[in-house]
Amino acid sequence: MSEKKKPRPKNIVRRFFSVLGPGLITGAADDDPSGVATYTIAGAQLGTSLLWTAFLTWPLMGCVQFMCARIGMVTGRGLGGALRQKIPRWLLIIAAIALFAANSVNVGADLSGMADAAEMLTGFNSHWFVVIFGVGIAYWTVRCRYYQIAMILKWLALCLFAYVITAFVVRPDWSTIVHDTFVPTWPKDHDTWQNLVAIFGTTISPYLFFWQSSQEVELEKAMGRRMIVQREGASSREIVDRKLDVGTGTFFSNFVMYFIILAAAVTLHTHGVTKIETSKQAAEALRPLAGSLAYFLYTAGLIGVGLLAVPTLTGSAAYAFAETFKWKEGLDKSFKGARPFYTVLIFSTLVGIAMDFLHINPVKALFWTAVINGLLAPFLLVGILFVACDRKLMQDQPSSMLSRVVVVITTIAMFAAAIGMFVL
Repeated sequence: MSEKKKPRPKNIVRRFFSVLGPGLITGAADDDPSGVATYTIAGAQLGTSLLWTAFLTWPLMGCVQFMCARIGMVTGRGLGGALRQKIPRWLLIIAAIALFAANSVNVGADLSGMADAAEMLTGFNSHWFVVIFGVGIAYWTVRCRYYQIAMILKWLALCLFAYVITAFVVRPDWSTIVHDTFVPTWPKDHDTWQNLVAIFGTTISPYLFFWQSSQEVELEKAMGRRMIVQREGASSREIVDRKLDVGTGTFFSNFVMYFIILAAAVTLHTHGVTKIETSKQAAEALRPLAGSLAYFLYTAGLIGVGLLAVPTLTGSAAYAFAETFKWKEGLDKSFKGARPFYTVLIFSTLVGIAMDFLHINPVKALFWTAVINGLLAPFLLVGILFVACDRKLMQDQPSSMLSRVVVVITTIAMFAAAIGMFVL
């Protein structure tokens, strides 16, 4: 294997920011309007009792995402292409269809959440914003090249700080919060198990697996490695850089998750507002309880994270189909150069837009999509483990034993949480 080197920035701070890329974007995209809704519902219904999940899911999510990143880096293929080497094609087709369906529902709910937020800030009808956001994001994703999209998505990650600020604006009682953060409460009823599965499904979500590995391939293509043989293998420095990138992105994601649950718990739950039906209702409930600043931050944040997440959702579905059917793919290609790939991306967006006009409750759709992802993810993790342990496919650079053990634990935990939800 040849070493793939690039100049090392001398300044530590510059070096840190220079390695941030696919891992940071993927981690930030995890806190999409689906995640915001799921965490808000958890905080409103159960208070601060599930704050501990933010600390539990960080190492689990980090190891899973890094395993997906490593697959993309050393095989030179996206996750779908790597899985194609290990599992029957018909299983991969089913997985791609399921991913497309779940992502399209998620896109529709995200667009509705963004549109409701825009309506609250401007007073214009939300239906117009659903079309504007959907068409605008799809057009931007098709027209821009990978490096442009990656740079914009990295800056959009800053929108997530709106939820951290919101949690401090509401002035919580830190003594109770510290206890619930470090002393886990075992789920005792169906609602708690359901929220737990939804949290797992949001933080450890199938679309993030595909997006992470495919972005590694896109990054290498942008560096001039157009052929698979040029992308195979990774230097020790590249592996370390990606660990830092993924670790930072997943920590940031769970850090924000913690404060969203906290803000909902100390405002909505404390005042008996436990039934949240729409993101608009959640934001409006915050205004009399926490003030206009919290209302504005929560609302504006929804738009920002939606702009970050929707391209990730539609793009991951497009990558899954392209890798399954061996289509030409990539955000570095023009529409003519990867027509089927972009067609899936656009069609997923159109399905999402149509959902709004069918009057499907967005928050319920978001929450149940998270639950469905929580049920699907462990099966996909089994396939990822098969790939990550294959020395030949992984160019004699398989995932470490520690990573495998953590991902196995993650898989078992997600199966157990799903079973617990149905049993109770």
